[in-house]
Amino acid sequence: MKSRSRPAALTIAGSDSGGGAGIQADLRTFAAFGVHGTSAITALTAQNTRGVAAVHVAPSAIVRAQIEAVLDDFPVGAIKLGMLATPATVRAVAQALAARKRIPLVVDPVLVATTGARLASDDLADALRRHLLPRTELVTPNLPEAERLTGLRIRSDAMRLRAARLLLAAGARAVLLKGGHGGGREVKDLLLTENDEHWFAHARAKGRHHGTGCTLSAAIAAGLARGESLDAAVATGIAFVRAAIVAGYRPGRGALDVLDTQVAAATLR
Repeated sequence: MKSRSRPAALTIAGSDSGGGAGIQADLRTFAAFGVHGTSAITALTAQNTRGVAAVHVAPSAIVRAQIEAVLDDFPVGAIKLGMLATPATVRAVAQALAARKRIPLVVDPVLVATTGARLASDDLADALRRHLLPRTELVTPNLPEAERLTGLRIRSDAMRLRAARLLLAAGARAVLLKGGHGGGREVKDLLLTENDEHWFAHARAKGRHHGTGCTLSAAIAAGLARGESLDAAVATGIAFVRAAIVAGYRPGRGALDVLDTQVAAATLR
């Protein structure tokens, strides 16, 4: 019997030994969307819900070899980038993707872990702007990441809009500026393209949640791999993450909740 085909997506990111974020969260999210998940691991982290104990960055040649092995075999419909850690890794990724410019690229510019641990070198933001933003379909920074990428101090909606415009000017086709790090009872996410500005507002969830950025960017990439428009993929991704947060659980001894993507998957049916 001939097996059914599925859309495929590639995540290029770091591994989270605690299972709440990174490659592990991305692959769970792809599966929730019925997308075949492939991966290229950029770094190994020793972490749990209490913190990051160690980080080992993979050699650039290995990162590139993983990407090329996947793209040479699988019909990848979208690529998600997460933790890249160093400019050398950024350059290796850019080189591996140079001949694949038609595949939509969703960039989650991971710089700091939820626990506060640094996951990137100081010059990573410059490397991202130079080598990857010009071919990015969507970049999904949180507020601190947007400040690092733009040099702005973002304290108002007007400044969020200005920062998003700067990222468009740097080459990204669209920007989803996440508002989870802002204050207040309401979280406001801004989706900005050259022709449209859309704000998503929802009540702030209680507690600290691990893997939200990874899960959101992976969900959007999965939607794009399934042939959805960017607007639809973003809206579905945000709703998916909200459902996963509400159903979140605490697997470790730390104060972080992990998203329940299995429960959230039911919202897609």
